[in-house]
This record gives sequence, structure tokens and C-alpha cells, in this order.
Amino acid sequence: MADSAVSSQTRWLARPFVLIGRGVYAGLDGLEGGARFLGGLTVLLGQTLWWTLAATYRRDVKFRRESVFAQMVRVGYRSIPIIVLVQVFIGIILALQMAPTLKDYGQLDKVANIIAVAVFRELGPLITAVVLSGFAGASIAAEIGAMVEAEEVKALRAHALNPINFLVVPRFVATVFMLVCLAVISDVVGIIGGAGTSILMLGIDPHVYLQNTQDALVVRDFITGLVKAGVFGLLISLIACLKGLRVSGGAVGVGRATTDTVVLSIVSLIGTDCLFTAAFYVLGW
Repeated sequence: MADSAVSSQTRWLARPFVLIGRGVYAGLDGLEGGARFLGGLTVLLGQTLWWTLAATYRRDVKFRRESVFAQMVRVGYRSIPIIVLVQVFIGIILALQMAPTLKDYGQLDKVANIIAVAVFRELGPLITAVVLSGFAGASIAAEIGAMVEAEEVKALRAHALNPINFLVVPRFVATVFMLVCLAVISDVVGIIGGAGTSILMLGIDPHVYLQNTQDALVVRDFITGLVKAGVFGLLISLIACLKGLRVSGGAVGVGRATTDTVVLSIVSLIGTDCLFTAAFYVLGW
């Protein structure tokens, strides 16, 4: 009886240490997984850039233009309707959210300035990238993952075709290029959505709105947005391709890779945008 009581007390005393140990182990395991993922992403980036440059400047390496154009249509062209719809909503939301506060200060017409800067510098490229990560990133991961499970990637290697050049480079180039183009479209649509709401619902004069938009924007606002869009496209394509190439476990593995691609892409996009914003603030941009 006494031994049982001592054993019970020992277990209760040891339990916090066991929980702490498990937490530390899980944390270290997560750090190891994150380090492996970042390492794989860096290696894939280097290989992709090498093959992209080699296909551009070397005659013995073929640049797959047809595949790039097909991916542009798939990644970019088919995304335009949903990008336009989302950015119209963003413009409307910004106008209606900022209107009461600006009206209290007698500066209602300055809503144009806020919408212009917010859309061009932040919400245009970021929201476009988030939408594209779910629309195109998941599709890329699922497609490449299915090819891995069907051993089509092994067949490419057997025919002396490098999977990076054959699969990753076209999707990388198409995603980066089309995300920049989609960011431009989203900027314009976001401004139009905000303008329509401001003119029709808030009673702001169209000429005043246009003039305030022009006064608020400078060239660097446009450039910073495009730089962000290009980096976001790079992240989405590389994460999707890496997750697809690492698929294992059949259909379940493909589904897991697709989900991981979307989650990791969104987290990476927001984190990268935070770093960009901090860097531009320090640089005075």
C-alpha cells in the first residue's frame, strides 16, 4: 500500500518533467524539419536558376517555351476573373472602412490616397499572391506529386531528362512572370473598386479622387509592389514544386502535399511581406 502511494507520488512529480521533455523534443523535431525544408528550398532555387540561365544562354539546353506558355495560361490567365473579383471587394472594403474616420477629420476625399498606397504597395501583390497560392500552387504540387507517384519522374531521368529543367523551370518562370502581371491588374482593379465606391456612395468628386490618387503615388510605390510580386511568385512556385517532388504515400501523400503547399505558401508570403515592409521603412521607401 505504501509502495503504491510512493509510486503514485513519483509519477505526479515526474509528469511535469516528462511533459517538458516531450515539448522540447517536439520543438527540436520541428526545427529540424524546418531546417530541412529551407535547405531543400534553397537547393531547388539554385538548381532552378542554373537551369533557367542555361536554357537561356546555352544551345545544348532547350528552353521549353511551349510548356512555359501553357503554364502561363494555366497559372495566370485562368486566375484573372477571381483576382479581379477579390480586388474589387478589397477596394470597396478599404473605401467604406476608412470613410467614417476620415469624415470625422473633414478629410473624406483623402480616402483616395489611402486606397492608392495600400493597394499598390501592399494589398495588390499580397492578396494576389495569396489567391494564386491556393489556385495555382496547390495545382502545381498535386500535378507534380501525381507524376512522382506514377513514377513519371523516374521515367524522365531514365530518358536523360532532368526533372528540374523539364518540370520546375516552366512553372517557375510562368508563376513569377504571371504574378507580376496579375499584380498590375489587381492594382488597377483595386483602384477602380475604391473609386466607384467613393464616387457613388461617399459622394467624392471624380476629378478630386483622380487627382488625390496621382498625388499619393510615386514611381517607387509601383516598383516595390512589382518586386514583392516577383518574390512572391518565386516562393509559391518553389514551395509547390518542392512539395510535389517530395510526395510519398500515394493519394494521401498527394493530398497532404497540396495542403502543406497552401499553408506554407501563405505563411511564407506574409512573413516575406513583413520583411519587405520593414526593409522599405528602414530605407525610407
